[in-house]
Amino acid sequence: MLLGLTTWSEHQALVAAKKVTLPLYASKLPVVELDTFFYGIKDREVVQGWVDGTPAEFQFVIKAHQCMTLHKEWSEVYSSEKEMYQQYFESIRPLVESNKLAGILCQFPPYFDCTKENIIYLKRLGRIFTGLPVAIEFRHHSWYSNNYYPSMLSFMRENYFHLTIVDEPQVPNYSVPFLPVVTNPELVLVRLHGRNKVGWEDKTQDWRKVRTLYDYSDEELVLLGKELKILETKAQKVVVIFNNNSGGHAAKNCLRLKEMLDITYDNLNPEQMGLF
Repeated sequence: MLLGLTTWSEHQALVAAKKVTLPLYASKLPVVELDTFFYGIKDREVVQGWVDGTPAEFQFVIKAHQCMTLHKEWSEVYSSEKEMYQQYFESIRPLVESNKLAGILCQFPPYFDCTKENIIYLKRLGRIFTGLPVAIEFRHHSWYSNNYYPSMLSFMRENYFHLTIVDEPQVPNYSVPFLPVVTNPELVLVRLHGRNKVGWEDKTQDWRKVRTLYDYSDEELVLLGKELKILETKAQKVVVIFNNNSGGHAAKNCLRLKEMLDITYDNLNPEQMGLF
């Protein structure tokens, strides 16, 4: 089981340093999730630097570009859809070639509901990403409705998608349930957003400051840990990402769960030590 956080630079509770760099982060945890690709595709040289600065078994979860998940039209950013995907695949090549790509997270917008049109789009997306680990995160509740849920799971399995398991506030019409189901045993991606109902529903300009503002209690972590241990028996790789960092709680919660489950990691970066 690989425990990690979203990005590496925002977690002062992780290391005793003014600036948390990727090599420092990789001395504590074995996986990181990056949303930078959602906003813009990085140069391959930058990604190669990430590979070079992390140990051999370190893993990355990277987001798909926002045009790939229909947050924007590709024509707003690129001259062609083909160009967009070519740039993306060229950018992530160092991760693929070094076996450091845990998964590509396709987090769809809240308005991406369960329709025939969207199912066709997912099929096409799966063909484009053939051979790569693609984790799908739905945010519209219709995918989990009694009418569609069984067929949705079958669809995920048939197309080799990894259905992302999410823990988030349960707000009517604004949430999806925590359902620890494996659709592709090569990878299970679990994302923990916290359980702040008020922040989850916030629509003001400051929503980012409160949406994932949550500190998991020991009791909650114990229950999550039990579910994760079960998942571990059903999948080759379980990646757990703490995304509850609006208040800086993610690193603390992650390290606490690591302690509770008695997890140790070999082959991390060596920790930097002072002279005395």
